[in-house]
This record gives sequence, C-alpha cells and structure tokens, in this order.
Amino acid sequence: MPDRPATLATDLSRRLAALDRRHRRRTLQGRSGFDFASNDYLGLAEGPELKAVAAAAIERGVPIGAGASRLLRGNHPAHEALEAFAAAYFGAESALYFAGGFTANAALIATLPQRGDLIVHDELIHASAHDGMRLAKANTASAMHNDAQAFDDVISHWRAKGGTGRVWIVVESLYSMDGDRAPLVELIAVADRHDGVLIVDEAHATGALGPRGRGLAAHLEGRHNVITLHTCGKAIGVAGGLVCGPQAMTDFLVNRCRPFIYATAPSPLVAAVTEAALRLVGDADDRRALLAARSALVSRRVEAMTGAPATVSHIVPVRLGRDDRALAVAQALQERGYDVRAIRPPTVPEGTARLRLSLTLNVDEATTLALLDAVQTLLPLPAEAVP
Repeated sequence: MPDRPATLATDLSRRLAALDRRHRRRTLQGRSGFDFASNDYLGLAEGPELKAVAAAAIERGVPIGAGASRLLRGNHPAHEALEAFAAAYFGAESALYFAGGFTANAALIATLPQRGDLIVHDELIHASAHDGMRLAKANTASAMHNDAQAFDDVISHWRAKGGTGRVWIVVESLYSMDGDRAPLVELIAVADRHDGVLIVDEAHATGALGPRGRGLAAHLEGRHNVITLHTCGKAIGVAGGLVCGPQAMTDFLVNRCRPFIYATAPSPLVAAVTEAALRLVGDADDRRALLAARSALVSRRVEAMTGAPATVSHIVPVRLGRDDRALAVAQALQERGYDVRAIRPPTVPEGTARLRLSLTLNVDEATTLALLDAVQTLLPLPAEAVP
C-alpha cells in the first residue's frame, strides 16, 4: 500500500521552514514607530481632510457597500463622478475605477492584449503586471530595465521572426523598489515606431510627481496609444485604481474584463472620498515641494554613506545584499523607533536585499535626519553584530 501523502498542515509547515532557512519567511507586523514604510507620500491617508469628506458623504447618504457588480445594481453616481473627474484631471478620454491598484493593473494586462500580440515588459515591473501576463493570451518578453533600445530590439526581433500582432510596452513611471524613473520619451518613440501601445503604471508617481500630481506620464495622457494606471491608495491616500485611456478601451474593459464584470463594485463611499482626494492633491503643490526637498536631502545622505549613486525620489533604497543583513538592520532600526522594512527576493533580484526608505510627510525632517544617523551607525556592522 503506497504511503499516504503528508497532511496539508505538515506539507505547508515544511515549505515555511524552507523559507525560514533562507531568511525569506514573511510575517505580519503591526504599526509602530515613525513611518518610513508606507506609501502615504503626502500624508493624506490619516489626515483630517479626508475624514471630514467621508463623514459628509455618509451624512448625505452615500452607501458604504455597492451590493453588486457595476453591470448589475452596483453602479453608483459616486463611481461615475469619480471617473469623469479623473479623466479630466489626468487628461485622458476616459477612466475606469477598480477596487484596487493591483487588480486594475493585472486586469487590464490580462484583458487588452490578444492572441498573437506581444507584451514587452521591463524586467523590474510590478508583480501585478506579471500576474496579468500569466492570464493574457499574448506572447510575453522581458527587456532590460529602463533601456528603451532593449525594448526596440525585442520588438524588432519578434517582427523579424514573423510576429504580426499588436505590441504592448509595459513599464512603471517610477519604480517601486529602486525609485528610478522610466525613459518615457524614448519609450513612446519605440511604441510609435512599432505601432504599439505604451502602458504606464504610475502607482508611485501619481499625486507625488508631475504637474498638479498627475504623474510622470502627464505629457502623454490623451494619446491614442497610451494607457495609464493611477493607484489611489498611495499618495492619493484612499484606495483603488484608475485605468485611463481612450473611451474604446474603457468600453472594452466593461465588456470583456472579468475582474470588473464579476466583482462586486468598489465602495461608493470610497469612490466619493477618492474624488475629493484627487481635488485636494491637485492643489497640493506645497506638499509636493516639501516631499521633493526631503527626497533630495535623503538621497544625498544615502549616496554619501553608501558610495552608491542614489536616484532622487521619495523611494530611497539602501542596498545591503544579504537577506539576513537586511533583516538585522531593519529590526535594529525598528527597535530604535523607526518603521523601516527589509525588502528581500523575490520582490527584488537575488543578492540585492535592502532597506526601502519610503519618505512621507507623516514624519518631520528632524526625525528623518535622526533615522539617517542611525542607519549610518549600523551599516558598517556585520549582520551578527547588529545590536
């Protein structure tokens, strides 16, 4: 009689133990200490402005739950008002609201490219894009990070081998773990040259960068071959994701995008608060200027302390290499009252475990400088000696 397979709990425990041995096991942590880990870049998520908007929306009868998908009874005027305002604000022909940015990004990539098409993505693209590509019918290929010529070469090679479908170029405008910017001018030129479509994930730029916080692709919005994703749960301070592009794109997603068709609609209350947050962000140049100054200060300090060139943005990585070293330094900083998290593979490439310093207006400059002093004290120590 063959041996019975291990119980589910036993099998999963073995897999978790393997993660432990590689310093890769994740656990949930509560909030504590000064915020250097969230994506609430403008400090809006817990601020009084949006709390007041939410209270006023509830008072006037905006429901918390939608109760159904939007193609049934779940469509609410708050959804439509947000989408109309977002399209005008970002400069797109139309916008479609999803409950989450991850869902929105995966859904549009899974739905729009068709069989026989080619999706070329940056090698450091978000996990949501990878999940969308796994569901897509199109061919996929990776291009070297932020190298427009590499994208062009991949497409040219595919065409030379007989590829005849549409090309989709998928990038982030500001990369979430390195804080560097995509060469959007060069990439739209590649898209134009190959009759392709450029999909720009603005998750970490929306609200924090660009004219009136419209992101780094603001100058491309409204073009027939540009689609943007604007996450609402980071600098906007609320939740959800807005896909912006041609009206035909929105109509197609409403008809063919399974995560939109079959999911219960996003909360109308959250949609109403998100519209108000966009209006607030559009007038927040003072907050963006303060964040930019803080970003420049921290980037200079990190470059001086590590010797590695730093990109100037509100995402500042401190690369430590080994997983155990990144964990040890992060824990030591947390014990000193700074909420800094270690980022390890597979979120980042092997050998590049790091601290991700996420700069927000939830922390003042004096506290930020104190954090940098603490980092400088800990960096020379080996992992086993970090107190």
